[in-house]
Amino acid sequence: QVQLVESGGGLVQAGGSLRLSCAASGRTFRGDFTGWFRQAPGKEREFVASISWSGDSTYYADSAKGRFTISRDNAKNTVYLQMNSLKPEDTAVYCCAVSPVRTDSPALYRYWGQGTQVTVSS
Repeated sequence: QVQLVESGGGLVQAGGSLRLSCAASGRTFRGDFTGWFRQAPGKEREFVASISWSGDSTYYADSAKGRFTISRDNAKNTVYLQMNSLKPEDTAVYCCAVSPVRTDSPALYRYWGQGTQVTVSS
């Protein structure tokens, strides 16, 4: 059974940092892309960042560029999202997902985790 489990969310003050983890089990997603998305209450799901299997290629939404870094450790089957200089508008549920192609469209991601809450206070 394929499973993606996020962790690392929490409450942080504006300007602070968090590192999210996405641990995969059940299979190895060799060749696939892993992405992070977020969804705030009343808003649509939003692409944040994605990374290729090799880790050589990374992609970011404009809102994440310069503040967030996506990385992976394939030996641990885990993808990370380091979030620095957090803002209140970053408050959302963050989910990881896996797609066979590079895309920022949620519809093309095949597997999803349940998400982890990130709350940034002002």
